[in-house]
Amino acid sequence: MHPTPNLSELNRMTGRLFMAGMPGLYMDAGTEELIRDYCLGGIILFSRNIENPLQIAGLCKDLQDTAMKHHGTPLFIAVDQEGGRVARLKQPFTSFPGNEAIGADLSPIDRAVEFADITVRELKLVGLNMDMAPVIDVRRGKIERHLAGRTFSDDPDKVSQLGRTVVTVLQQNGVMAVGKHFPGLGRATMDPHHLLPVIEADLREIEEINLPPFKEVISAGVSGIMTSHAIYPSLDPEFPATLSTKILNGILREKLGFQGMIITDDLEMGAINKNCGVVKGAVDSFMAGADILLISENQDLVLESMAELRERLLRNEIQLTRLNQSIKRIMTAKSKFIQKVGEVSFERIKVHFAL
Repeated sequence: MHPTPNLSELNRMTGRLFMAGMPGLYMDAGTEELIRDYCLGGIILFSRNIENPLQIAGLCKDLQDTAMKHHGTPLFIAVDQEGGRVARLKQPFTSFPGNEAIGADLSPIDRAVEFADITVRELKLVGLNMDMAPVIDVRRGKIERHLAGRTFSDDPDKVSQLGRTVVTVLQQNGVMAVGKHFPGLGRATMDPHHLLPVIEADLREIEEINLPPFKEVISAGVSGIMTSHAIYPSLDPEFPATLSTKILNGILREKLGFQGMIITDDLEMGAINKNCGVVKGAVDSFMAGADILLISENQDLVLESMAELRERLLRNEIQLTRLNQSIKRIMTAKSKFIQKVGEVSFERIKVHFAL
């Protein structure tokens, strides 16, 4: 029997599960509190946090210095850098046309290698260690607008090959990759940023079309897989994948054998927020098998979600062994990928970007 952790230990343990957004270009008091008092797991950066390479590098260094000073545990610092229209890092970072253009190229593997190779070098240069890419949804018919340009192909073999290529190049060069959106959004007719899609695909289609790219990136050792906020009636008629034990535990963990981190898509998106709320969504997703709970903007919701998880643990509604499973996966990824924390060279950045 393990002794029950005290409150400050529980704060730090539950804090590791969360990836939060932050308001501006520089470290702020709320973000510092999350890192200092709760051992926050990670930060995700958006356009509002990004001005230029030197500013990003300074921000990443400040975030990591704060984390190391208080806990000796580095942060995941993530960004959505898919290429195309989902690319948070603009000029002077190298811009790419996106997955659809890669898939349509006469030499798609070469283009995928080029994208991943340049992207990983530029991410590492400024202190980013996780790319929320690649999208490995297989396009099915007319693609929903929010996914336009973001999918490699309607051929699962091609998506598998290109997804594996991007994951391998990113991770061999020291940046974690995240395949998304499990178990596949290629048939979505709604945007989960606003509504809860229902994916009417039968079991055979899911097995033969949706899952092969995920199997491929799992065999390539992908660090994370991001969940989809959609209902798949043939897999679980009640819960969207992000909240579904059948999908996250039954299929992703047990059937596909994934041992890495399950990362939720943003829990503030309408598909979750409008249906069960962010806090309940965070707790239910953790209970279903997610390791990293992503809340991209409102830090009060991060604190409320942490508090609710702590309460459930104290009431023994969640077992400590379940919490320790996720922490072990998180710490394994951090020890594998984040060794040289805070070693940002502003001179090298200036040279690379000709600043």
